[in-house]
Amino acid sequence: MPLYKSQTLKIYNSLSGEKETFKPIHEGNVGMYVCGPTVYSNVHLGNVRTFMSFDVIFRYFLHLDYKVRYVRNITDVGHIVDDVDEGEDKIAKKARLEQLEPMEVVQRYTVDFHDILNAFNFLPPSIEPTATGHIIEQIEIIKTIIDKGIGYEANGSVYFDVVKFNETNHYGRLSGRNIEDMLANTRDLDGQSDKRNPQDFALWKKAEPQHIMRWPSPWSDGFPGWHLECTAMSTKYLGNHFDIHGGGMDLKFPHHECEIAQNEACTGQTPVNYWMHANMLTLNGKKMAKSTGNNILPREILTGDNSILSKAFSASVARFFMLQAHYRSILDFSDDAIVAAEKGYKRLMEAIESLKELDSKSNSTLDIASWKQSCYDAMNDDFNSPILIAQLFEGVRFINLLKEGKETLTTTDLKDFSTAMQAFVFDVLGLEDEKLSDSNNDKLEGTVNMLIEMRKQARDNKNFALSDQIRDQLIALGIQLKDGKEGTTFTI
Repeated sequence: MPLYKSQTLKIYNSLSGEKETFKPIHEGNVGMYVCGPTVYSNVHLGNVRTFMSFDVIFRYFLHLDYKVRYVRNITDVGHIVDDVDEGEDKIAKKARLEQLEPMEVVQRYTVDFHDILNAFNFLPPSIEPTATGHIIEQIEIIKTIIDKGIGYEANGSVYFDVVKFNETNHYGRLSGRNIEDMLANTRDLDGQSDKRNPQDFALWKKAEPQHIMRWPSPWSDGFPGWHLECTAMSTKYLGNHFDIHGGGMDLKFPHHECEIAQNEACTGQTPVNYWMHANMLTLNGKKMAKSTGNNILPREILTGDNSILSKAFSASVARFFMLQAHYRSILDFSDDAIVAAEKGYKRLMEAIESLKELDSKSNSTLDIASWKQSCYDAMNDDFNSPILIAQLFEGVRFINLLKEGKETLTTTDLKDFSTAMQAFVFDVLGLEDEKLSDSNNDKLEGTVNMLIEMRKQARDNKNFALSDQIRDQLIALGIQLKDGKEGTTFTI
């Protein structure tokens, strides 16, 4: 019997504002779409946290024996700077600034995105479609919306008529807004726009002569609206009605609101049963922003090459830290917090390692079945990873009691306990055991420090060729030297 039949999972649905019992459209199958990155820059830590939340959700569905089709897109065109309908595409702007072809920008940052997610032990989605690979589907959706009388063309661009749509539907119900208030709080267009109403949004934008990303359409050479891309890709691979749509809290309005409107305009039905939104990540109690310097990239956590953290931290430690907060809660990242998380992570890994050394007895004095169900209860309560982690540390307490001989388990219970601990830690939470031999670390550090001293002597003797050779060969091995006032340090 599949595991999902014995577990009742509840999901917080952003659409209803309540936790609802999960009932898939097709028994034993889950269709889940998550808005992926716009690949015009390095993936930031807040993105990693959002995608990690849905990685754990994906993992738990798989653990429950569901067959899951997980679709996470790549936005490689159409996302306008500042998330509005007018202005420059984010990727085109980056290409212009760096004097590259737009697809060079896309390739560079898509590779970075995959590298970072691989480092953090993410499972790949079932399908990872790109916006540029689905231009034909987007054009067909626009045609349907125009035919339904809810889309209109103006000077080569096509817009979605929000007021017309709202006559028979409710635009704003996901974000708790109503159209009258939105219209009252926006300035009059004064003939400066082709839109009929301020809240109308672009389905297709005519490309200006200088715009380098463009495709032919019945209305103009141009490019699709940002919101349209996800509608096209989600429905193509999951159908007009699917189980789960997820993303960051910042996408609820206008992006997801517009997606709902587009789907309902095309099909006449609600597209998604459960809308899920992950909350934001702050740094030292403040919003992360490159402009203020209050910012750290995921790779900088792993290398230690930053001015915020006291040292480098492994990907699993960073992952463990993030999962200590519920995905719908704001999480504050700081040096003290991740240092504390590292201690907890090591304690958990040491306990799991010592499971191998435990001997079974003739009777059990611990209720493993109840403990295991408490782990499921945590995840069944809207994927509550912090409560699961608390239960796993209850498991650590069990392990210590067993080691001390104060409690006992039969062979069957010991195997069940060990299997459950490892399943929740490695399969569901996606942690990895990253213990490195301390003796090997000491040997590596000693060797690199010896080479640093040799390099210093070479520089003192003005033998810069040898100095550069030592530095370059260390870089080739993945060891970065950093010269400072107090000497030279290194990161791997």
